[in-house]
Amino acid sequence: MTGLSTPYYLLDETRLRRNLEIIQQVRQTAGAKVVLALKCFSTWCVFPLMREYLDGTTSSSLLEARLGHEQFGKEVHAFSVGFSRQDILGVREFADKVIFNSISQLRQHVDEVRGLKLGLRVNPGVSCSHYDLADPARRYSRLGVSDLGAIMAVAPLLSGVMFHFNCENDDLENLRRNLEHISQAYGTLLARLEWVSLGGGLAFTKPGYPVTAFCTLLRDFASRHHVQVYLEPGEAAITHTAELVTTVLDVVQNEIPIAIVDASVEAHLLDHLIYRTQPQVAAPGPGPHQVMIAGRSCLAGDVFGTFALDTVLQPDCEVRIADAAGYSMVKKNWFNGLPMPSICVRRLDGRVETVRTFGYEDYVASLS
Repeated sequence: MTGLSTPYYLLDETRLRRNLEIIQQVRQTAGAKVVLALKCFSTWCVFPLMREYLDGTTSSSLLEARLGHEQFGKEVHAFSVGFSRQDILGVREFADKVIFNSISQLRQHVDEVRGLKLGLRVNPGVSCSHYDLADPARRYSRLGVSDLGAIMAVAPLLSGVMFHFNCENDDLENLRRNLEHISQAYGTLLARLEWVSLGGGLAFTKPGYPVTAFCTLLRDFASRHHVQVYLEPGEAAITHTAELVTTVLDVVQNEIPIAIVDASVEAHLLDHLIYRTQPQVAAPGPGPHQVMIAGRSCLAGDVFGTFALDTVLQPDCEVRIADAAGYSMVKKNWFNGLPMPSICVRRLDGRVETVRTFGYEDYVASLS
C-alpha cells in the first residue's frame, strides 16, 4: 500500500532495468543497435534510465518523432504508414533516419529529406503473430513493399530497410526460419545497404528465452549481409514493469460476485478489449475465492476477467492489474469522463514518485 489515490499506473524502475540489462546484453553480444518503439511506450519520465541502455527511439508519427528527439535524444527513426508534406517538413527537423511505407511515398518526399538516411519498409510475406489484427503480413496488408524488382529500382535512394514482421514472437526457431527466408529472397538488396531493422515484436526479454542463441542468430545475419542490425522493441523493453492500481468501489451479485473497481478496461487497458484477452491480477494473490473484476464505465463488456483470489473482495480493497505499461498508457482515453490514472514511478532507490496527475482541465482540453 502506498497511500496514493487510485487509479494510477505504477512503473517500477527495478523491473524495467531487468529488461534493459537483457537489451544491453543483446547490443554488446550481437552488435545490434536497439531503439525504443514509442508506439508501445512513450512515458518519458523513465527515459533517463532507458537512455543508458538504448540507442534511441523509433516513431510512427511526427509527434512521436519530436518526443523522441526532445525527451530521449540519441538516434531518432521516423516511420509512418502515410506522411503528409507537413509531416515530412516537421520530421526532417528531428529524425536521423526516415523510413517510408511505400515507393510512392519515397518518390513523393525524397527531395524534402535529402541528406538524411532513408529507408523503406519491406513486407517479406512471412510473419509471426497470434492475432490476425496485428499480423503485418496478413492478406491485403498495406504495410510495406513486397516487389523486389520495384525495390531494387529505388535502392540507390536507400541506406537501409525495415522488416517489421513479428508480434509477440517468442519462438526462436520461427525467427530463424523467417530470417533465412529474408536472406534468400532479399540477399541481393541487402548487399547494397548499410543497415537493416528487424522491427519489434520479438519477446527476447521473456523469462527462459534463449538470449545467447538469439544473439548468435542476429550476429550471423548481420555478418552474412554486412549490415548494421537494428531492433525496435516495445513490449520487450517494458513488459511486466507496471501495474494499474485500483480500488474496489462496489460488489454486486449476478450468479457470481462482481467487484467494480475505479478504473476501466476500455479507458485504461484498451488492448485487452480489442484483442479479447484477460489481464493477470498482481494482487491479491491466487486463492479459492472466485470473483469477476469489472470496470466502472457504462460499457456492458467493461470486464477485466474472472479470477480466483485469496481474498474476498469488498469495497475499499486494492486490486492491482499486472503488466499495464505496453500499449496501455499510450492508448488511455477519457471515455465516460472517468478519472485518468495518475502516473507514478517506483525509482531504483525504492522511492515512489507521482510524476503526473490528470484533472478536469485535462479532460476539457482534450475536447473542444
